[in-house]
Amino acid sequence: QVQLVESGGGSVQSGGSLRLSCAASGDTIRRYFMGWFRQAPGKEREGVAGISRDGGSTGYATSYADSVKGRFTISRDNAKNTLYLQMNSLRPEDTAMYYCAARVGSGYYHNRLWVSSYDYWGQGTQVTVSS
Repeated sequence: QVQLVESGGGSVQSGGSLRLSCAASGDTIRRYFMGWFRQAPGKEREGVAGISRDGGSTGYATSYADSVKGRFTISRDNAKNTLYLQMNSLRPEDTAMYYCAARVGSGYYHNRLWVSSYDYWGQGTQVTVSS
């Protein structure tokens, strides 16, 4: 069973950047497709980005919420057992607790932005963007 620990959150001004990391232990992430989610106070948890388990010749399959396309980039380093989320051009509406998630499988046949697609979750890291 994999354990996930997020880090890299913090407070930034609008237009700034942050890089979130999700360190996995207890299992290799090579078995999992993975994703990033966020939850703002009073709102439901929403999918931000997802990435397939396998890379292949064309690279990993990725998914992004419309609200972050072109600003956020999800990536994974299997050798370091770590998932990343690079967040650029941050906006106040990006303020939320950010969670990483994982599920065994390729991820090609799951909606990688759905909460219900994942079995394992981290505890979250807070991101606050001020205007």
